[in-house]
Amino acid sequence: MTRLRTGLALLMLLALGGIAAPWIAGWLGKDPFAPDLFLRYAPLSAEHPLGADELGRDLLLRLLYGARVSLGVGLAAALAASMLGTALGLLAAWRGGVVDAVLMRWADGMLALPALPILVLLAAMDPARLGLPRGEASTDMLRIIAILVLFGWVGVARLARGVAISLLSSDYVRAARALGVTEARLLWRHVLPGLAAPVAVASALSVAGAILAESVLSFLGLGIQPPTPSWGNMLANAQEAVFAAPLAALWPGIAILLAVTGCALVADGVARRGR
Repeated sequence: MTRLRTGLALLMLLALGGIAAPWIAGWLGKDPFAPDLFLRYAPLSAEHPLGADELGRDLLLRLLYGARVSLGVGLAAALAASMLGTALGLLAAWRGGVVDAVLMRWADGMLALPALPILVLLAAMDPARLGLPRGEASTDMLRIIAILVLFGWVGVARLARGVAISLLSSDYVRAARALGVTEARLLWRHVLPGLAAPVAVASALSVAGAILAESVLSFLGLGIQPPTPSWGNMLANAQEAVFAAPLAALWPGIAILLAVTGCALVADGVARRGR
């Protein structure tokens, strides 16, 4: 329970900071998007508690606004991938036969693909060719979420299928079928609750993986595009002066570390609680 609470506290702290970012910016009277070259890489001060970035923008506010993007992408991608993976895994276990074989061979094929190069290739596609506006934060976020879901459902689907097969062969499910319970009610009331704990663990780890993937893509310039801040592009922008002004790279790195640690603690806590 301690690990679960600690992980939830870390994630809630980061999430609340991101939600409150506009109010904090208004309270401090600063615009996190307005450059001020006279404050370029300014050190820690009362005016800038975490210093300033390469364009003189307040790093604290940039981190908080970056949390809205990085955590939003991570949570949305993990939730969508978990829902899709659970549905496909449950379908494969319930129907069996050809449906199971097709879905699992599809999953095996996805696992056999080199995920990172394909993620980079898909992220590098010009959204204008798909009829999407270029350079908008919402478009970039949806594009990254869709790419992460494309690969993220596989592990959850295989996990859900394995657990569902075990549950469908259990005595209480057989008894429910013998009593005339409909298949829809059987899956909803007797099988899905048994998938909750393992899927929750996989989802928590998926959030961490999605945050890292978004950070990598943004660091490479293929994810969220400036001036919209994300922890990944903040790291990318700070790399030119990493030795002269290390704080600009330190803070987004710490934010990513805290988010991933929080997800890992939540996953471990849920797994221990389910034993």
